[in-house]
Formats: sequence, structure tokens, C-alpha cells
Amino acid sequence: MNEKCKLVVAMAGASGSIYAARFLRALMEMDGESWIVASPASVRVFQEEYGTSAANAEEILEFVGTLWKSKLKHRFHVRSYGDIGADIASGSNTWEGMVVVPCSMKTAASIRSGVTANLIDRAADVSLKERRRLVLVPRETPYNRIHLQTMLELHDAGAVILPASPGFYQMPKSLDDLGDFIASRIFKLLGKEVDLYPRWNPETPKSHGTNLIL
Repeated sequence: MNEKCKLVVAMAGASGSIYAARFLRALMEMDGESWIVASPASVRVFQEEYGTSAANAEEILEFVGTLWKSKLKHRFHVRSYGDIGADIASGSNTWEGMVVVPCSMKTAASIRSGVTANLIDRAADVSLKERRRLVLVPRETPYNRIHLQTMLELHDAGAVILPASPGFYQMPKSLDDLGDFIASRIFKLLGKEVDLYPRWNPETPKSHGTNLIL
């Protein structure tokens, strides 16, 4: 993984912490620097889904790096969720793209409406107005009409909607494999070629069953 990148990574309060964790794990081993913002709700969900006491974005990064023994090459700038005057609240600073993973429907609705009451919403708003790639990873099911209309309007505004719906043709052996599928798709949409799972090849022999560890 020798891709360099400069991203904004945000975590909102939806289930699906595994997608953020596996994305961060891969990003840690890439050259470059990124900003990270975690909402209080995302921290609570992360604690519950990983059984950790990590209380903020900095401690989440430490937890992820320790859990998978990542080789830290990337530089992370932690920013406060409530700091709407942070550097990434202004288009005068530059980044290649932004991802909200996972993305709650509340956050999606706030971005769609242009309400920027926190740093995640504001950085996303800046990404859209500056025509930078914005990838939103919702993990909600089922979607109601409000959700669908919100995502359609975000799509029309320039965002990319990447539902946390991993494929199974790579024959996953663990939940981490499913997380890597989505993480790899995020990187690709941000213009980074990072191979975290086998690409589809119709010539590759397939086994019967995934042996997925639940």
C-alpha cells in the first residue's frame, strides 16, 4: 500500500463500526495525512460493538492500531466534533476527499439540508461546495421514503452513496473480510487502489460455502 492520500474521515452514530475500523486500519499503513472526527454517538456505538472503553477518536485510533498491530505510516489530525471553527471547516484548506463511515441517517439529513451544526456536517458541506469527493456509507435497513429521498438529493448534490452492503463473491472467512470489502470500495471511490480482498475473477475456482465465522 504505497498510495499517498489526504482525507477527512468522519464517524457518525450508526451501527457498523467494523467498516470504520477496517478503513482506518488500512489507512494507517498508507503514506499521507488525514483528519478524523468522531461524533459522541459514534464513540458510544464503537464502544458497544467492539467492547472497548475507547472514549474519543484518538483512543479509537490507538485501539484499532493495537488490535491489528498496524504499522503506523499515516499521520492523523484529530478534530473535535463540536469545533465548527476547525481547519477543515474552511475550503481554504484542501483534502482529496471525505468519507463518513458509518453514516447515520441524521447526519445524512443534516448534510442534505445544509445544516452545519457540527464539524462533520460542515466538512461535508465544504467538500460538496468545493467539488471534492464525498463518500457516505449508510448502514440502515430498511430504508423509508425519507431516507431514500435524502440519499437521492445527496447524490444529485455530488455525494457518492455507498451502502454498507458487502459482497460475498470473495468468499469471506471472517467479519473482518466483510469490513475490508467496504473499506476497499471506499478507497476506490476516493481514487485509491488498495487491494483488501480478491477482485472478481470468473476463472478463479470457488469453494462451496464461505465458512464465514460468526
